[in-house]
Amino acid sequence: MPEFTCPDCGKRLFHENEVTLKIEETIHGKFCRKKVGETQSFMHRDLGHMSTFDPERENDGTGNPILKK
Repeated sequence: MPEFTCPDCGKRLFHENEVTLKIEETIHGKFCRKKVGETQSFMHRDLGHMSTFDPERENDGTGNPILKK
């Protein structure tokens, strides 16, 4: 069975179909953590901007918050 081991993080990928394995390699290359245990987030969050994006709809009709914080 064909397999691939990532040189950066050590993850082992394997699949019976070589074409599928190549696709998995490509996807892993885009999302590889580079280090085992490293946090993986693809959104750049600004900690100062954690408020609701739409303050008009932050609460329901009775004034209760819709989202839990």
